[in-house]
Amino acid sequence: MSPATDVIPVKKTKMQRFWLEMWNTRYLHLLALPALVYLAIFQYGPMYGVLMAFQNFRARDGIWGSEWVGFAQFQRFFDHPFFWRIISNTVILNVYQLIFVFPLPILFALFLNEVRNQRIKRTVQTVSYLPNFISMPAIIGMMVMFVSPTHGFINHFIEWLGFESIHFMASPGWFRPLFVMSEIWAGLGWSAIIYIAALAGVNPELYESAVIDGASRIRMMIHISIPSIAPTIIILFLLNVGTIMSLGHEKALLMQNPLNLETGEIISTFVFRRGIEGPDHSFATAVHVFQSVINITILMTANQISRRVSETSLW
Repeated sequence: MSPATDVIPVKKTKMQRFWLEMWNTRYLHLLALPALVYLAIFQYGPMYGVLMAFQNFRARDGIWGSEWVGFAQFQRFFDHPFFWRIISNTVILNVYQLIFVFPLPILFALFLNEVRNQRIKRTVQTVSYLPNFISMPAIIGMMVMFVSPTHGFINHFIEWLGFESIHFMASPGWFRPLFVMSEIWAGLGWSAIIYIAALAGVNPELYESAVIDGASRIRMMIHISIPSIAPTIIILFLLNVGTIMSLGHEKALLMQNPLNLETGEIISTFVFRRGIEGPDHSFATAVHVFQSVINITILMTANQISRRVSETSLW
């Protein structure tokens, strides 16, 4: 080859390689653009409202014109007479969900994966998904009817056994069990979808080899199925741990009444009452900021532990 036709390769810098890769995948980025615009406008844009947590916010003055009070709103929350009750109720409910709600979809997916009759398998999946499409007010309304002390079939059964009827919705001790049981019923099948999808990706040759070696279904489940979906379980567990101070206010508000607030009042409902019904916007924002900071701290700690004890982590 003559010197005139020699091509000397030019080594690209890291930035040049980055922009070249961006250009080569430009159509994929265009597909993601609407979602990014939505996040920027409706999720990240309103975050400047966090400033209200450090102000004595008044609507007529706006965020930039309201009086700055530093951490006074946080101190109000810490000094609130129901501070520890609200924190403990939120944490206990989330711990209950981690203990009882989180593992059940995993077990459901594992046992459903062992069903060989496809018609039965599809029927069970469909039936388990249906409660997810029922609105939350309807679910709570059904639960109220079921446990009614006058015409609920559960209390009729209790009376048939010779015991006195129980006013479940008016008892603080029953708020948490009812909350968790309704969560299991409504979300079991839907929450299991991701585990069922993960199990569908397990190499069938692993099961075939186990059968040749004489392994039982239970042993295959323990030594093949569970290790195969372990990364998925860890990721979802970390995401659940990262929201241990958070619970949606809709369901709790529907279940609450003046008689069960002792165990039913949680941070999200407290924020709703003070921020929307109050309205004490600065105080409610401060409580929410406190909640978010604790969640982020717990998530980072859990992720660090997971990265040290396993090969799976969020980052």
